[in-house]
Amino acid sequence: MNVALFCHSILSDWNHGNAHFLRGVLRELARRGHGVRVFEPRDAWSARNLVADAGEAALQGFRAHYPPFLVWRYETEQLDLDAALDGVDLVLVHEWNSPSLVRRLGEHRLRHNHYRLLFHDTHHRMLTAPEELAAYEFGGYDAVLAFGEVLRQKYLEHGWGRRVFTWHEAADVALFHPRPEIERRSSVVWIGNWGDDERSRELSEFLLEPVADLSLDCDVYGVRYPEAAQRALSAAGARYCGWLPNYQVPATFAAHRLTVHVPRGPYTRALPGIPTIRPFEALACGIPLLSAPWSDSEGLFTPGRDYLVARDGAEMRRWMRAVLDDSAMAEELAANGRNTILSRHTCRHRVDELLQICRSIGMQSIEPLPARALRASWEAAACQ
Repeated sequence: MNVALFCHSILSDWNHGNAHFLRGVLRELARRGHGVRVFEPRDAWSARNLVADAGEAALQGFRAHYPPFLVWRYETEQLDLDAALDGVDLVLVHEWNSPSLVRRLGEHRLRHNHYRLLFHDTHHRMLTAPEELAAYEFGGYDAVLAFGEVLRQKYLEHGWGRRVFTWHEAADVALFHPRPEIERRSSVVWIGNWGDDERSRELSEFLLEPVADLSLDCDVYGVRYPEAAQRALSAAGARYCGWLPNYQVPATFAAHRLTVHVPRGPYTRALPGIPTIRPFEALACGIPLLSAPWSDSEGLFTPGRDYLVARDGAEMRRWMRAVLDDSAMAEELAANGRNTILSRHTCRHRVDELLQICRSIGMQSIEPLPARALRASWEAAACQ
């Protein structure tokens, strides 16, 4: 089948973690022989900031690590949906799109029956700022994909969407896997963006204070760290390294002995059961993961076996010391986490789920494209 994705950006992952999973899903669809095309606004905030941070060439950096997706960077007022969706069987619309585009796509679907239209929500605002989502119109959408059960239930309560399915994020294991050839030269790595003060206190308690108290070497990657945050990192002895392309994360994990997960406040308070993408990726890479508290209410993992949970800063210190001092413990923890990812939480699993959802909403054409049609699609992509 031919699949179209409308998202904020596939080219840029600058402060845009949802690009990680979307890229992995597209890779898996392409691997199975489905045609893939992506539409993103030319003036996307994430892309503009990436260019300002790392230059125009950074926008194309991901292409060396993924199949040659067709990517159209459109001007909003010039987007012709009839042309864009010609021959398409399935349209995925990520939540980070303008309400006007979401509405236009719904209206287009009501006039055309040759494709199915799915809205993909991976944000907490349904629970923390429902008035923002109220600006979206879902009348023409065939279903909603919510990245956690608590979010799915909220859609059902509001009566938004004809059908709502839970569709968790997952690891792109074609990219995220152990790199044993890389020496683990440093102790701790934290990869995450500042997050508008949504976890500043937690970062201090569960990362910076333990690192400082144990005199550990620590690298911190991410963007939008204000000067005060950078000073706090420096005071704790942590090195601030700035933006890291997501395709370089596996090698960065491999160079460190453990990593830490510190969920943002809205996820721990409003969205239990949703870990966000980074724990999936860390576990897939086979690095021991230590986590600040969050409720795995959907049983995605086994706390204490796949990763260790620290109830407070003191316990985080004890876990860090234990993992760094006991190589057998560290290896067992890493192996358990990776095995859970491989058995349940890869983009292959999520594409299986997506295809099952497509069947349940009445899609007839979900087979891979003939080789000739797929080659033509990839050749067109090479010209973009």
